[in-house]
Amino acid sequence: MPSLPEMVKALLDSKAYPDITHRVELKQTQMSFVFLTDDLVYKVKKPVDLGYLDYTTLDKRQFYCQQEVELNRRLCPDAYLGVVAVTKDKNSVAIDGQGEVIEYAVKMCRLPQEAMMNVLLAQNRVSPPMVTSVAQRLVEFHRRAETNSDISTFGDLGIITRNTEENFTQTEKYIGNTISQEQYKHIKGYTADFIIRKANFIHQRVAEGRIRDCHGDLHAAHICFTNGICIYDCIEFNDRFRYCDVASEVAFLAMDLDNYGRADLSQSFVNAYVDKSRDKELLKLLNFYKCYRAYVRGKVESFQLDDPHISDEDKVKVKTRAQKYFELADSYIQ
Repeated sequence: MPSLPEMVKALLDSKAYPDITHRVELKQTQMSFVFLTDDLVYKVKKPVDLGYLDYTTLDKRQFYCQQEVELNRRLCPDAYLGVVAVTKDKNSVAIDGQGEVIEYAVKMCRLPQEAMMNVLLAQNRVSPPMVTSVAQRLVEFHRRAETNSDISTFGDLGIITRNTEENFTQTEKYIGNTISQEQYKHIKGYTADFIIRKANFIHQRVAEGRIRDCHGDLHAAHICFTNGICIYDCIEFNDRFRYCDVASEVAFLAMDLDNYGRADLSQSFVNAYVDKSRDKELLKLLNFYKCYRAYVRGKVESFQLDDPHISDEDKVKVKTRAQKYFELADSYIQ
């Protein structure tokens, strides 16, 4: 296991927590250290600048912790408890303790792992009525989600092109590793061509108010069937990725269901959303955004190959997942 920062090592001790816990488990993403106690979760942001996010100062990490809590309470209000300080007093590091504030953490209730959609999918325990209920929740959320002239600009061709070109620029280094040269050229060419061909329709979507303050990261691992439906872990670090056409959000989960080999559930989910929202026109954008979202997932998985805190064993799994997402992205091109 790669060496961990001293603060992270200290937070692996159950005595560092104000709540009684018998064990502490660490999970990592490219952006965060996540500490799981018996009943709670503490999420600490890594001091990184990945281009599309900047957590390099303590003030920024505190701000984005607060943003994470506020934004996620829209779809998972009971789980997000607030932001707490990580403190250091002499040589003792603690959550919400005495001494100097050295970090901040998002404090959450621990959601039941066995109720996560990705876990249930692996056990073949997700049904059409379940994805229909997710679609209903999403339609209601999108209807309430904020939109205005500033948010609508994120549906313009310039922003869509910026987002897609950024993907290609940031994945050039992984050509021949997680994505082949052929796949890269094929997807890049398709993307540019689609944006040109559908320019007028994309403008129409903006005019109709389809660009909303969405979740931004809607895949199966972020949906929990507990106390109704809890959809958590939205994008808080970059408004550009959260302000999008609702079609892009629908395509994200539909793509992920495809990724689990459940094209039937994917279709049920899309059909339910279209039926309840009466937004049949989004179907014209579905494969484009499925391709885009699969590519983003491949990119994010690839980024983990550069993380010094992730073990070589885990990186082998990361590489396989990234390759699968890029293959899926390529499959959506007709």
